[in-house]
Amino acid sequence: MTSSAQEPATTREFVKQSSLYQEFLAEREEILKHKWLESERLGYDIGFERALLDWIRKHRESWRAARRQQVAANSAAPMSEAKK
Repeated sequence: MTSSAQEPATTREFVKQSSLYQEFLAEREEILKHKWLESERLGYDIGFERALLDWIRKHRESWRAARRQQVAANSAAPMSEAKK
């Protein structure tokens, strides 16, 4: 039986490896890039919340579509290589 101290670490590792968490991190990175670019353009720090809302309104849909295509292409590549 595992100790209770080891269980949370295992749970944390499981969460970190989950595709949902990986998508969250990728989206967060895009929002932070948008925040930096917009802050540079405007000459002041626009803050995370404003960047988040602006990115969702302007870029989220197209980013997610491109991300889905990338994931589909990456998952299809090993299958097509196996057929050779």
